[in-house]
Amino acid sequence: MTPQNFDNHRRFSPVYHFMLYPVSIAAVVISIDYFFHTYYRTDGLLLSILLVLISVGLLLGVLAFRRFPLKAQDRAIRAEENLRYFSITGKLFDKHLTMHQIIALRFADDKEFVQLADKALRENMTSSEIKKAIQNWKADNNRV
Repeated sequence: MTPQNFDNHRRFSPVYHFMLYPVSIAAVVISIDYFFHTYYRTDGLLLSILLVLISVGLLLGVLAFRRFPLKAQDRAIRAEENLRYFSITGKLFDKHLTMHQIIALRFADDKEFVQLADKALRENMTSSEIKKAIQNWKADNNRV
């Protein structure tokens, strides 16, 4: 397995990103198209409205299906990285560090973690800037 770094750390779930998400978007588009084709006809109008509602509900469900576990994982990352920061410095993270910054900091080695966290806060670095600034990448192979 190739060592993880800035260029290859993003993960895609083929079933979600390349099948479920596109199919749900296609269902919305097709159902809306069907609705407009049946709008002036009396037969099929109720069915077309129902299809639009179901397909929009499907899309919202698919989005929530991905978002809920990621939010839970973000909370776990915040707790883990806050504990790591505390074990190194004896202090908790500054409250002004954003969730995106904390998530990016998880890739930093312990030797540069504290300095990078302080720099991220001081310079209001984006998650991408933080990741690019990391010298010794610490892989996170457990992220969903």
